[in-house]
Amino acid sequence: MISSLRGTVLHTAVDRVVIETGGVGFSVFVPADVAHIAVVGEQLQLHTSLIVREDALTLYGFGDRDELEIFGQLLSVTGVGPKSALGVLSHLTVDQIAEAVTAEDDAPFRRVSGIGPKTAKLIVVQLAGKVQPRVASTPTAVAATAVVDQVTAALVGLGWTEKVAAEAAAATADTATDAERESVPALLRRTLAAMGPGAKRG
Repeated sequence: MISSLRGTVLHTAVDRVVIETGGVGFSVFVPADVAHIAVVGEQLQLHTSLIVREDALTLYGFGDRDELEIFGQLLSVTGVGPKSALGVLSHLTVDQIAEAVTAEDDAPFRRVSGIGPKTAKLIVVQLAGKVQPRVASTPTAVAATAVVDQVTAALVGLGWTEKVAAEAAAATADTATDAERESVPALLRRTLAAMGPGAKRG
């Protein structure tokens, strides 16, 4: 079982990267956020899941163990295969998945290509109780979360996937001033500047 990989990025694509480690290049399917940050020639570490089929051995890689864990949970849902599970993780963060399941809201999953209404409902039903969102505990945190959500929505409107947008907005909020965290326009400007003009959209 290959549970992790660390090496030099040789190639990137929309849904995969090739990582060289020990003189061997491994092709790994990855969510959009990993493809977004992977840079040819630089080091990358992934937590991986090896899917064994009669005709193929396929690696799926993730930036952290939470994503890897929820990938496995998605695979336990009737009708969800590795490509569909990867699609979910390309469009939604772990917290967004947990929040949708907790709220019994299958709409976010229906927006993922390859996930139909029946499968979306099964994800909500079969993951109930298995995933829990992290809850903001103070009024300030709640307000900041609302601003991040609005910035995320704005970035999605500009063409980024929901997941890439959410992670970029959250990362920017972590280093922003209190005033910027309370202002949608200010945080949006800072996030766009951080992402840069050459940032890859979904």
